[in-house]
Amino acid sequence: MVIVAAMDLFDKQHDEDDSHWEPVSSRYGTLLTKHQARSWALVLDSRSIPCCIRSEGRGWLLLVPRHQLESAHRELRLFEEANFNWPPPLPAPRRLAENTLPTISVLLLLATFYNLTLVGISLPERGIIDMYELGAAHAEGIRAGQWWRLVTALTLHAGPVHLLGNLTIGGTFIVLLCRELGSGMAWSLLLASGTLGNLINAWVQSPDHRSVGASTAVFGAVGILAAISMVRYRHHLQRRWFIPVAAGLALLAILGTEGKQTDLGAHLFGFSFGLLFGIAAEFMVGKYGRPGAVLNILLAVLSGALVAAAWWAAIGWEVIYQ
Repeated sequence: MVIVAAMDLFDKQHDEDDSHWEPVSSRYGTLLTKHQARSWALVLDSRSIPCCIRSEGRGWLLLVPRHQLESAHRELRLFEEANFNWPPPLPAPRRLAENTLPTISVLLLLATFYNLTLVGISLPERGIIDMYELGAAHAEGIRAGQWWRLVTALTLHAGPVHLLGNLTIGGTFIVLLCRELGSGMAWSLLLASGTLGNLINAWVQSPDHRSVGASTAVFGAVGILAAISMVRYRHHLQRRWFIPVAAGLALLAILGTEGKQTDLGAHLFGFSFGLLFGIAAEFMVGKYGRPGAVLNILLAVLSGALVAAAWWAAIGWEVIYQ
């Protein structure tokens, strides 16, 4: 390297004529910190200006040939101006919303609904209907226009173990997301991620493909949280901006691919839509703040109404066409 060559040159010339080399000065004098001296030496090296670093008592000196001292100061001044206040300070910690209890209540409501699916719903002149057959994300039915399956499938579970996994592991991410964005906005984005994930999955799978479970929305939550971290700390991640996304994909690989009946496609598409919604949400919240109480309530009510409307449409379709 040029620095090493310059240091050898300095050692040879130092004994003969110490005046050939001059210390570069900062606003505080010629003594630099070790980190600053090394950083500046790299800058000068990139501009082909010979330099060397020497320890001097409580600091360090960066020495350059006398005839290039002016050029060195100019290059370092440009470097400092270009990197002034960079990276910017970390964003102030955002106060989390106090909504853990309502979020857990919704998760418990999902568990209660699972018990209802075990019993079934009895319709006049139809008897007890199979809610899994009625609400599963059946690819052929979705392609035929049965839109409600995109939503109703998110409220069904294949068994108690499936339900427990979504309530414990998935519930952790959902609680964090609701505290981060507010309940209404968080549930709206979760529902949108899960619904669109089921939609794309239905079109890429075979027509007889069926799936149930809130896992698609859960991985939407993972994607949203990864995107929030990526956007919020984008200046500090610099070239490592992909790390939060890579962490989310690692969770997807660990939690979303195990099991014989695991629907990897739905998990992946839910995660992907979560990333998109998370990027948009973080930019909006960063600019305008979290939704106020009224808007949060409205979003929560609309989310609940969509789930209710989906099941109403499913039952109506069963009564009319079956």
